[in-house]
Amino acid sequence: MNRLGIESPRGLVAFATLAGCLVTMAVAAVTGAGGPFAAAGLLGCGCDLLLHRTEPGLMTRLGRLHIGETLRFELRCVLLLLLLGRLHLTGPVGLAAAMTLVLCLVGGQALHAAMRTLIRRRRRLAVVTRGIDLRRLGIGDRPPRRLTEWPGQRMLTYELVTLAGLTVSLVTDDARWVVAGLALAAGGCLVTVLALVPYLVRAIRMPGAAQVLAEVDAWLIRHRPETVLYFSGSPESAYQVNMWLETLAALPAPSLVLLRERHLVEALAPTPLPVLCVPSAVHLMNLDLSSVRVALYPANVGKNIHLLRVPTMQHVFLGHGDSDKIASVNPYSKVYDQVWVAGEAGRRRYAEAAVGVRDADITEVGRPQLDGVRVADGDRAPAPVPTVLYAPTWEGWTDEPGNTSLIAAGEHLVRQLLDSERPVRVIYKPHPFTGSRSPAARAAHERIVALIGAANERRAAGPPAREPEDIIAARAEAARELAELTRRIAALEARLHRADADEAMLTRDSAEPDPAALAEAGELRARWYRAHRAAAPPWLHQVAEGPAPTLYQCFDQADLLIGDISSVVSDFIASLKPYALTDTARLGGTEFRRQFTAARAAYLLGPDGSGTDHLLRLLFDPGLDELRTARHELREFLLGPASPPSVQRFGEAVARAAARGEEVIRLRELQTIREGELDEHQGQRDRPGAQHGQDGHGRVDLLP
Repeated sequence: MNRLGIESPRGLVAFATLAGCLVTMAVAAVTGAGGPFAAAGLLGCGCDLLLHRTEPGLMTRLGRLHIGETLRFELRCVLLLLLLGRLHLTGPVGLAAAMTLVLCLVGGQALHAAMRTLIRRRRRLAVVTRGIDLRRLGIGDRPPRRLTEWPGQRMLTYELVTLAGLTVSLVTDDARWVVAGLALAAGGCLVTVLALVPYLVRAIRMPGAAQVLAEVDAWLIRHRPETVLYFSGSPESAYQVNMWLETLAALPAPSLVLLRERHLVEALAPTPLPVLCVPSAVHLMNLDLSSVRVALYPANVGKNIHLLRVPTMQHVFLGHGDSDKIASVNPYSKVYDQVWVAGEAGRRRYAEAAVGVRDADITEVGRPQLDGVRVADGDRAPAPVPTVLYAPTWEGWTDEPGNTSLIAAGEHLVRQLLDSERPVRVIYKPHPFTGSRSPAARAAHERIVALIGAANERRAAGPPAREPEDIIAARAEAARELAELTRRIAALEARLHRADADEAMLTRDSAEPDPAALAEAGELRARWYRAHRAAAPPWLHQVAEGPAPTLYQCFDQADLLIGDISSVVSDFIASLKPYALTDTARLGGTEFRRQFTAARAAYLLGPDGSGTDHLLRLLFDPGLDELRTARHELREFLLGPASPPSVQRFGEAVARAAARGEEVIRLRELQTIREGELDEHQGQRDRPGAQHGQDGHGRVDLLP
């Protein structure tokens, strides 16, 4: 079923029934069996409609195989004409009328599809923006969704009307009913085509790329952004740019978020920063970015080269977290003017890797995202049911065993936690890329989710009955508040990302940031998180997929982290809470700690995740935590000093980079002036008589 894209047994039955109905209609049309034809047609239309609503994956797969909704519609029309010819119900004139109407219906549907495609392409602007005023372009509204979307359902409506007319004709032996049904279907198709004409005219008049880019340039000249956060990637990788938005928004100088893929605009977190998405490299290269002094890059991707070619700005690699992964010392990093790391560990990492990044080009800025992470209180009593956060990294691009603990140890590790003698609460926070490359990782993830679901079912039977009534009532009230907040967040999202608006309309209507909406979104999400925590029993396990709760919110809930070599562990050290790593590469404790800096203050688990007994004991008896001092020392080494705050250090680093950018521009201007003077001097020497000491009038200059 998965190969066909079918998600349920009901979908499989509907698909098999649809195929059987098409075969039945073909046989009935050849044999002239009108009753079976009409019955099979009506049943087939019902199955088709059901599949459109419940099995979109199957419909997409059929379209790729060129047996989509349009082909099925045309096939049914041809079979109808064949049936009418075999039945001799209409006579020559009626059959000719039916053929004409079928041709009009099929042709009208093809014309409608062509108009929809042309409108969609013409309304696709060269850029996508948020918080950038492009209203002077005069972008109009898109056609209503009822005219452009659901073409399969629209064709099914035409077929049902025609089949209804055929059924009445068969009962009354009067051909006028089937002709009337065809006429009504063709008329409906004509109406939709005519309704699209005004929108087609407006789409043809949409501003072209040159006009749009000129308006963007005008905005850039007016607002003169000094810092650019540049990003390219998949929708799942949007977290890499989202983690820097709040830090960038805190800068005093104007900033801009520059994206390269259209899907990233919708995946971007709410931000007051202006957002500009430029998919075309040629368009990007022709933008006026003369005011930009600093370009920040959260990821090493191929499209970075399109901005790296600009010599008048300082190019800075930020990354999306410091870790001991090989990606943190990518040789590609030497193309940047500067590389910013969290602490001294990042500087040493580049020195030891010897990938060509000079020490003078490295700046330690801390991790501004961690300034709000709650630090462990050593005097606090252990929680009755401690929380263990399991946050494995993804499988990576290769199959090396040290990439992730999920495949080799994840299931066994989670099972040990769920079955521990003294109960603990498990939060499972998978990496956004988990299972994107490896089926084994995806299967392990699904098994862990199933284990946690089964454990929650077992726990839900007992503990609530032993809780006081006031706590149960408070939790029920929090659950009601959570449902209300979820509804309000969905309503706000629908208002900000209107379903009836296309990309061009959203660009037009988001000319300026909406501070009230941004504040409301932030307040609702904060309240949602508090209600989410209050509504969940403290002993209930959780699978934290998606953006909420965030990784840092999971940090605040956790008493212990079990993770892999990744920036998750490095960031968690900011909390000073105990953490553990799994040696899935089977290096052994000494070698593992030698190779990976973050392991120096970590408790180590076996390759299969074994060894959790001591971990769980120290949760209930903090006196057993012998690595507390090591974590304090490692935190400053990995993340930099706690004072001044990372946000301040980051802002100062941006200011220094901007000043360096200004200096580079001044040097280039001086060089241009000197080259001009040299050219002018050379031109004077090349004038006739200049070699013989004559001035411009032929007089000899005796002075040197």
